[in-house]
Amino acid sequence: MHFEFATAARIVFGPGALKQAGPLVADLGRRALLVTGRSPHRAERLRAQLEAVAVRTLPYALNGEPTTAEVERGVALARQEGCDLVISFGGGSAIDAGKAIAALLTNDGGLLDYLEVIGQGKPLSKPGVPFVAIPTTAGTGTEATRNAVLSSPSHEVKASLRSPFLLARLALVDPELTLGLPAPLTASTGMDALTQLIEPYTCCRPNPWTDALCVEGLHRAARSLRRAFESGQDLAAREDMCVASLFSGVALANAGLGAAHGFAAPIGGGFPAPHGAVCAALLPEVMRANIRALRERLPASDVLSRYQRIAIILTGNPAATAEDGVQWVTELCATLQIPPLRAYGIRPEDFPRLVEKAAHASSMKANPIPLWAEELKAILEGAW
Repeated sequence: MHFEFATAARIVFGPGALKQAGPLVADLGRRALLVTGRSPHRAERLRAQLEAVAVRTLPYALNGEPTTAEVERGVALARQEGCDLVISFGGGSAIDAGKAIAALLTNDGGLLDYLEVIGQGKPLSKPGVPFVAIPTTAGTGTEATRNAVLSSPSHEVKASLRSPFLLARLALVDPELTLGLPAPLTASTGMDALTQLIEPYTCCRPNPWTDALCVEGLHRAARSLRRAFESGQDLAAREDMCVASLFSGVALANAGLGAAHGFAAPIGGGFPAPHGAVCAALLPEVMRANIRALRERLPASDVLSRYQRIAIILTGNPAATAEDGVQWVTELCATLQIPPLRAYGIRPEDFPRLVEKAAHASSMKANPIPLWAEELKAILEGAW
């Protein structure tokens, strides 16, 4: 057995943890680029705390999921204003953009020199400026990962900037920041976390450390995702989902993902489709395809017992089968009102192109079994 484990240098978790932001950040820099989503006013409390410890902030708001162009503009702005620190306050989009900006501020060349798939994929040679991640949703877990997923509209794909240098100096996770999130956002981000617990647990390179995190995260998501969706002010459910999200990020960064995320890259890059919602629509179909392929081609695979273990956790039934787990996820998607892929303008004639691009996505490499083109197409058909 061989594995490596890395995550954020420091993780501070708990309701009300945002109150510690000022003292925690004070020693990291004096001029911060503050990356947010569409609602930068939500960060006003954070800005006040930072000003109280003499950390000045320069706001930089994103309009949606981060593009390569937005990251490049952020780098130019941070350099122009002399920023020596990057703080992201928001969902996965703000955090991924902040990671990339922090790394590029100290490394020579441009973004495409380092970006996978559509760029040269060169390794970063220097640590970035200090980066702080403060998530306001519970789903991506990107506060604990070493990659930033960026969209390139011209290439119609999402690609990763990946390096240990992207790990946050500080991840501050406060479940109170997720209270009152809209139900659709709770659903899509929560399903992203669930996908990121199931895929690392069943991928081709798991390890005992990530297994333990996935199992604990699955228990929490199973009991709390519906509750958080139905009652946005349920702090205990929100806390469970923040733990599940955080653990999912650590797990994917140190094990791998699979076909759901393999498809999410070209779909998110080519269509106006939120990442979490896409993963949610694909998850039951990917589980079904993997289980069928494993039973047909690798019936002795340990992954089949892992899918059964997932089913037992999700259903609470010690006699559950792997297929029962697929059914549970399918029913959850219906409860959470997850849209089908057709809702984003995807057409059946797009399937061959999406299959081809997904087959080359970095996330697909860790799928528990290589899936044939017709199996990949069947996943899209089922999710459509």
